[in-house]
Amino acid sequence: MTISSSFKLFERRSTQRESIERMTYPEKAQSPLILAAVLVGLMVSNAFGAARWAGHIVLPALILMLTLVFLQIPLRGFADVFRYREIAIASLLINFLWTPLFAWALGWLFLGEQPALWIGFLMLMVTPCTDWYLVFTGIARGNLPLSTALLPINLILQLLLLPGYILLLAGAVVPVQWSALLESVAVVLLTPLVTAILLRRTLVRRRSELWVSQKLLPYLQPMQLFLLALAIAAMFAAEGNAILQNPRLLLYLLPPLALFWGGNLMLAVAVGKMLNSRYADLASLSFTTLARNSPIALAIALSAFPEEPLVALALVIGPLIELPALALIAQTLLWIERRGWFAASAIHRLSTDIDA
Repeated sequence: MTISSSFKLFERRSTQRESIERMTYPEKAQSPLILAAVLVGLMVSNAFGAARWAGHIVLPALILMLTLVFLQIPLRGFADVFRYREIAIASLLINFLWTPLFAWALGWLFLGEQPALWIGFLMLMVTPCTDWYLVFTGIARGNLPLSTALLPINLILQLLLLPGYILLLAGAVVPVQWSALLESVAVVLLTPLVTAILLRRTLVRRRSELWVSQKLLPYLQPMQLFLLALAIAAMFAAEGNAILQNPRLLLYLLPPLALFWGGNLMLAVAVGKMLNSRYADLASLSFTTLARNSPIALAIALSAFPEEPLVALALVIGPLIELPALALIAQTLLWIERRGWFAASAIHRLSTDIDA
């Protein structure tokens, strides 16, 4: 191994280590805490009359959690998208055109006999992630400016399109009341979004953008995760009996989830090749089209389908396996980079020119 190649290997491992270390404690603890919330909810479902009162906790906790989520998302930075126009357009087309159709087909293949799980799976798949996928983009040495610029666009588009997806795709599985759905969207999504925008503007005006980003936002993520865990524990406490009577339903979700992640990863690689993109852009394209936004879909599901607990169940399973799945995908992408299938980043091209 030459000195140059040794330096590149050291640089790659150092970057991975730094990206992992930048993961906050809530990000590292998300999957274990959600699993613990599920177990606690199931354990107390038959005790203390939990089934009677727990259901009243779920929606308020999720609405408050979404307010904190939206408060952390700066709804600006769209201009950066135009620097990476082709990859950005590919990401949006995959997320909002291909993925809904692909998810519907996977649900038809694997969940046709479980319509509630099918709807939950669909709702999970049509809501792209708007936060912590950036961590895995960093681990995989992706294009963080591109991923960050796509974040507010993904949020706005999914808020606008989610009712239509539910009416068209879920409505083909079970009847959906459009009036109840629009009311759910207004209460569960638009209210937290407007509240967060107004609150952020007020805080910036009275304090500063720097104070909001450095003093306030770091404390919101643990609160956000706590509220999500509280909502999940309450949901399982309220619906524990229905879930415990159908334990095998959880296994039905694994094949379509695995095929979604595997299929969309292969699609991202193919599109990246077709566009002759750099590796960093491929990594960003992969994570912007693979990570999902389960809290938003969960809040809508609980409001729009209150009599179908298994819809929400499908949306809880996603985060439990998403963390290991995205970690595996990050390592797969780094293996692709080592194989040299895509153009190197600017730093690597510069070091290659110096070697030559």
